[in-house]
Amino acid sequence: MPKVLFVGQEPDTVDFSDPALPPGLSPEKIHAGIAIVMRQMNELGWHADLCLVRADDTAGPALESKLATHPYDCVVIGAGIRLPPKSMLLFEALINVVHKAAPRASIAFNTRPEDTANAVMRGLKGD
Repeated sequence: MPKVLFVGQEPDTVDFSDPALPPGLSPEKIHAGIAIVMRQMNELGWHADLCLVRADDTAGPALESKLATHPYDCVVIGAGIRLPPKSMLLFEALINVVHKAAPRASIAFNTRPEDTANAVMRGLKGD
């Protein structure tokens, strides 16, 4: 059974005034999207874990700690971390943590919660 880690920003810490984010986004909508992602991955027979980080200096250590719990086959970093320009340093730090702490895991990216399973499938095919 493939082990997958989905990484996102803690919804309550997102700056919803950022124009790079879709209008109308809220913590509730993010939580709903995360629920969709986790359900889809479990339905596909994958062991799916979630790692929500804050956009600060605790993000890297939090992800590194989570990566130490299992040998993950694929790590998906959510679009909420990857797309906003002001999140570039956070995104870069998390990529480097995955590279260091889980060098055998493929790294995948989604564009929205509904396409996370497709991102994982691409990542698992790369093995």
